[in-house]
Formats: sequence, C-alpha cells, structure tokens
Amino acid sequence: MTTRLLLVRHGQTAYNAEVRFMGQLDIPLDEIGRVQAQAVARRLSHERPLSIYCSGLSRAYDTAAAIQSVIPSHPELRVDGRLTEGHFGLWQGKTYDSLRKEDADRLAKWEADRLAVAPPEGESLPEIAVRVRAAYADICADNQGKAAIVVAHGGSLQVLIALALDLPIEHYWKLWVSNASVSELRIDEWGVILHLLNDVSHLTPGL
Repeated sequence: MTTRLLLVRHGQTAYNAEVRFMGQLDIPLDEIGRVQAQAVARRLSHERPLSIYCSGLSRAYDTAAAIQSVIPSHPELRVDGRLTEGHFGLWQGKTYDSLRKEDADRLAKWEADRLAVAPPEGESLPEIAVRVRAAYADICADNQGKAAIVVAHGGSLQVLIALALDLPIEHYWKLWVSNASVSELRIDEWGVILHLLNDVSHLTPGL
C-alpha cells in the first residue's frame, strides 16, 4: 500500500524575480506565477488526490486553488499553517545584494551554519523542522495508501523532503525546488523514496 505525496512549490512572485527574502510576507503571484499555476494545474489534472494541502499565504493558496479547479473530483483544499515558509525576521523584504552590504557578517554566519544561526528576529531551522515534521506526519496518517497534493514554499518543502528521507535538515537547501515544480515522495512499508524532484517539464521555457 503506497502513499504518494505530490509536492508543489507555488508559482512565481515579484519577490522571487527580485531575489528578495519573502518569508512569511503575503506576496501574491505575479503574472508569470499565475501562468505557472495554470501549467502545474494542467500537469496534475489527471491525479485523484484525497486532499490538497497548502499554507495560508496567498501565493500557495492560489496555486493550490488552480490545481483543485481542474481535478474532476474537486478534492478538499485544506489550509495548514505548519507548511508556511520560514520567518526571516528583519531580512524579510530585503534582497540578497542589499544584505551583503548592510548585514554581511550575520548573513555569512547564517549561510555557514543554518542549523545554529537564525535570521535576526526570525525563525530557526530547527523550529521550522518541528512544525513541518508534524504536518508531514499528519498528512501521511490521513492519506495512507492514497495520493495527496501539498502546495507550499521552497524552504518548507525542502525541509519536508529532507525530513522524509532522514537527511540532516541543515542540507535542505541542496534539495532545490523551483517555482511551480512538482516533486514526489512515495511511502510504503519499506520506507520513503524520492520518486521525483523539481520537475518543471510542464512549464514553457522561460517561465
């Protein structure tokens, strides 16, 4: 009995395009992001998930709603705040380039040891992992032997994948997921397999 979790990162926002720390700011999909949401929806339209889970931020919710709208079974859309992106504190809204100039020392320490160092007034990686792990466990328990779609954020999805595969969470950033990408975990009595990672074949080149 295999459980399939289809993991989708939300479509692009203006902050993604500008390489800004978005964190928990509620930045909506931009024009490209809305096109990407429709593309990933078409990609998943043949799926019959029991539920679609998403964070409460509009970029994830709107991507999830686009997917829900094209699936004939119209699965329940369930908002789970534990899937929200990490909170980047005082860095939210700032670009990498600006932080390299304004807060270079703290940024370098965070990049060197994300397990021990958190963004100023932000959420630590272990704190993110606690809530994401709990969400993952509940989603698996509620969808045993079935499929579910999870629409969330780069950070929270990468942490989820690392936790599912029993990898050190500080290496989450190596499991890159692009905007509107699809990844898949398959879970059975033998364990967890990463069946697909960062598939963007459904996106038109340039999106």
